[in-house]
Amino acid sequence: STSSAISSFSSTYVRVLSARGWINNIRAGSFSCQGNHIKANSKLVAFNTEQAGKAMKLWKTVSCFRNQIFTFHLFSPTDVVTDMDFSPFEENLLATCSGDETVKLWRLCDPELEQPSSPELTICPGQGRLEMVHFHPSSSGLLAVGTAKCPLIWDTSRQDAPLAGSYSCCNMSCAFTNVCEKHTSQQECQSREVKLWDSRKLSSSLSSVFIHTPSPFIFFSLFNTEVSHCLTDTSTRGVAMVPKLALNVMSCEVMCVLQLTDSCIVPISYHVPRKEFHEDLYPDTMGTTPAMPAEEWWQGGNKQVEKVSLHPDKRPKAKLPPDPARGCSTSSSPLSTPSSSAVPSRSPSSTSGLSSGFLPSPSPSQRPTSKFRHIQGAVMHRDTHITNMRGLNLTTPGECDGFCVNRHRVAVPLSISGGQIAIYERSQPGRLPDASLPTIQNSVNVADFSWDPFDTHRLAVAGDDAKIRLWQVPEGGLKETLTEPELILQGHTEKIYSIKFHPLASGLLVSSSYDLTVRLWNLESGEQVKLLTGHKDQVFGIAWSPDGKFLATVCKDGKVRIYDPRKSTSPLQEGPGPEGPRGARIVWVCEGKYLLVSGFDSRSERGLYLYSADSLSSGAIANIQVDVSPSTLIPFYDPDTNVIILTGKGDTRVHIYEIVPEDPYFMECSSFHSPEPHKGLAFLPKTECNVRDVEIAVGLMLSKTTIEPVAFRVPRVKKEFFQDDVYTDTAVWWEPVLTASAWLSGSNGQHKKISLKPKNMTAVSEAPKEAPVRKYLPSSVYLEEKTDEQKKEELLSAMVAKLGNMDDPLPQESFEGVADDEWVSEYHGADLCCKLVMIK
Repeated sequence: STSSAISSFSSTYVRVLSARGWINNIRAGSFSCQGNHIKANSKLVAFNTEQAGKAMKLWKTVSCFRNQIFTFHLFSPTDVVTDMDFSPFEENLLATCSGDETVKLWRLCDPELEQPSSPELTICPGQGRLEMVHFHPSSSGLLAVGTAKCPLIWDTSRQDAPLAGSYSCCNMSCAFTNVCEKHTSQQECQSREVKLWDSRKLSSSLSSVFIHTPSPFIFFSLFNTEVSHCLTDTSTRGVAMVPKLALNVMSCEVMCVLQLTDSCIVPISYHVPRKEFHEDLYPDTMGTTPAMPAEEWWQGGNKQVEKVSLHPDKRPKAKLPPDPARGCSTSSSPLSTPSSSAVPSRSPSSTSGLSSGFLPSPSPSQRPTSKFRHIQGAVMHRDTHITNMRGLNLTTPGECDGFCVNRHRVAVPLSISGGQIAIYERSQPGRLPDASLPTIQNSVNVADFSWDPFDTHRLAVAGDDAKIRLWQVPEGGLKETLTEPELILQGHTEKIYSIKFHPLASGLLVSSSYDLTVRLWNLESGEQVKLLTGHKDQVFGIAWSPDGKFLATVCKDGKVRIYDPRKSTSPLQEGPGPEGPRGARIVWVCEGKYLLVSGFDSRSERGLYLYSADSLSSGAIANIQVDVSPSTLIPFYDPDTNVIILTGKGDTRVHIYEIVPEDPYFMECSSFHSPEPHKGLAFLPKTECNVRDVEIAVGLMLSKTTIEPVAFRVPRVKKEFFQDDVYTDTAVWWEPVLTASAWLSGSNGQHKKISLKPKNMTAVSEAPKEAPVRKYLPSSVYLEEKTDEQKKEELLSAMVAKLGNMDDPLPQESFEGVADDEWVSEYHGADLCCKLVMIK
């Protein structure tokens, strides 16, 4: 038979890292250019992205890649970056070419240091748009630049002019790819052709292969033999190959690529199913010392870079890391030749089993993390759901939360004419009857509504007719339709945005309206008592301070304001708010010392902005971009844990952060994902949490037909103890401290606090300390030597124990009429016993 050669990589398989190993929360650039959009070396990843009003920025990675955490750094070229490349000889040197027709060289610092704000070198070829940039593979100081007119070669030590310019051409791409598009009436299909060329004879290609890709596709081939392929789930913006020196050779990883998508970078690893290091898989690869300077190459030199072994034991020792006190390293030439050969600072043999040569971030003690970072959200048992709801109004205004709850009942607006509101009792979960139920008939469309925190039977409803109606729900729920409100508040001249009850004083309500005013109402007298001015556009959100002294607003005019309503109708402070005009919410955090605003930036990207309540005019002291979505993030803040939970109407993801009053300010925790888009999420009082399951918040999630309780739990091992580090004393905010008239006259107060610890639970801080359990026997047991006679005795004892006592009667003796052949086992046992005696 005829034998054919089989590739060593014929069994290569693809391994896509789990989402925990991706670089997430990015937004890849959507512009078109000839570059790959992403480049990587053994330590860094650079990629195109759209962020913060710029067309593109370059990022140093800030995520987990192969179980290593990276520090976030950012620097920005002045225009759209069309291509980039890392130096093969200096891992901290990056070259970029951009739409402003310049080439820039950036010398990056160590991860824990601040990155440079300006390039080390700027080159202006003056040949039109720049498309590609590439370092010379064997000579230091040489850059190839592809312009709109011709490719150029630059010596960075001679910055005045290029060494050479080639003939005019359309681009500098080294890959020869023809894309043919075939259209049918049913669908569009793209077919890509890959060709193999001999550089000594470019008149025709040696061979070619067509790849039909109905979806994003990454393949691994050796000449014309396809070895492996990976069909990806998301669209690809670019792909970069990780250098050979960063591969995990001990697990037979032969290639690793980084796939750039719209929102993340996905590492895709190719492995050969073997173990340990295999020479046939890893021939020597290019080292990191240049073979010659630029002048020698220009004079005709053709030296090649010295190759190094990929075997962990044969690699040269890495250079010592630089002293952080020295800052960024500098050199006389932007592309100076390294003084000695070096491989990446991390090799598989020096990372205790961690693959990848990427540089890890500072120690965990320097990275504050939240104790709530592993918080888990879970939908409660179906027995607690309210189902079969019909005719819900799912298009409430953006300033409205969509529905509201208290510890006893839920209010949900209906799409029926007349502004009707359904009331559901939490004590009566289950399937609702198909027949219509009694409702509250508000007579006009509902703009916003809220339960009185001190009276679980009173519901305030703001309507499109600029009136606020107060309704009293009878004990046990609605038995008949309500048509007459308890009280009507009139004063606004246009539609009302939102309403909020005072957190300490009973009978005090605030409202904002399209007439650009904010008004305070005394429900005891049914009259308006304060009118606050100063807003120049729609008021997106209002919030009382925890002590009830101040009122904060966020407005469409781009301002955040703080009022002291009892002293002045004008703002006490104001400062710049989110730029986006789509909507915003505001809440007081960190004991009322800070304000958190959820809003949009100028690019309609959702974000969180933190302000100091003492200096609004200074602007946000910290902000974080969350994601892109049309709905406003509605915040719920737990003052006991400083945890804020946010989601938007129509979202499937619930974002969770811990807010701290110092850097990093926002500590992201695990998210909760609902199986279907929810229409709202409202939270119950802290007393509804089951402390035995370490619940820190319980919310009700509204969908099209159901209301489902969701518990947010902190995973703990010793749940039999009360977790007093999680449950601080909580405020009794459901009991009023003052009356409306007392507060208006200048009185202040604060809620009393209670402990959530059950009487029959012991606090975890008071739990008895357990003695450490010895996992292994003392060393004396292992060191004790036994004689050969002792070993024989132990062996015989074990064998005899398995046989049983020879004096015991055989089982057959208890039966009558036993056949002779059934006694064979007795002789076998006696024979074995004799053998044992002989051994002894």
